[in-house]
Amino acid sequence: MGRIAIFTDDPGWHGKQLSLAFLARGYEATYVSLTECRIQLQNQLLPLYIPNFEQALPDAVFVRGVPGGSLEEVVLYLDILHALKIMGIPVYNDGQAVERSVDKGMTSFLLQKAKLPTPETWVLRDRGVALQIAEQQLNQGHQLISKPIFGSQGEGIRRIEKKTDLLWLSHSHGVYYLQRFIECAGEGYSDWRVFVVHGKVIATMQRHGVHWLNNVARGASCRQQQASEQMAEIAIKATAALQMNYAGVDIICRQEGGYQVIEVNSIPAWKGLERVCGIKVAEILVDDLLSQLK
Repeated sequence: MGRIAIFTDDPGWHGKQLSLAFLARGYEATYVSLTECRIQLQNQLLPLYIPNFEQALPDAVFVRGVPGGSLEEVVLYLDILHALKIMGIPVYNDGQAVERSVDKGMTSFLLQKAKLPTPETWVLRDRGVALQIAEQQLNQGHQLISKPIFGSQGEGIRRIEKKTDLLWLSHSHGVYYLQRFIECAGEGYSDWRVFVVHGKVIATMQRHGVHWLNNVARGASCRQQQASEQMAEIAIKATAALQMNYAGVDIICRQEGGYQVIEVNSIPAWKGLERVCGIKVAEILVDDLLSQLK
């Protein structure tokens, strides 16, 4: 029986679905925290220590979570992912994909470089310049979103609607990430989650939020909705721009028409998507990963 490492600190529902899918295909999956792994360059030992894989490294790795921590700690976790890939072990998604997507500044840069529609964005350290940019955008009739460059599920995100909001403009460890707020088409707040695997859209849902943050974790309702050909093409190109095996691409349909990519997730959740779309996401992901072994 083959052996797979699932990197996660909280297996939960997603980890269980992956483990069952691997088992059905003849692979034993073991949950591993990257905090317990290490590099060990000693004679007669594997260069990487991964709990429960002391005698032989896993056949493949599924990255379901990368812990936070100091810069040095995060670099170590990513070094382990990079080293596994260098040693020829499939890593899904790999360290570079995680780096690109977890850093919202780099995500925005790569999307813009690929000529994909994405909101105007500024990433900088100087507070005075950040305030100047924000005030200029407000004067032009645009609202802004302030985000931590690292984060998920809407944590630490603020909407800047008026000049008094500038009093609360905050940085994330000294870095300001400002992005133009996009008004969505239709009533209320909505966006799309387009799930891409191996260059193909496998499912799409529209999220309707009670708040301008449409995360399912914050109470957004979901429904299956077919993506237009243009939206699907944008999502596939966004996933390719960040060189991901799979991704959850978040897209807004603008009030004035057209689409904007607002986020590309390399470790997306899919429980809500699976519930409304009636597909087995874990099985699709596992099959795609195992195809790399063949």
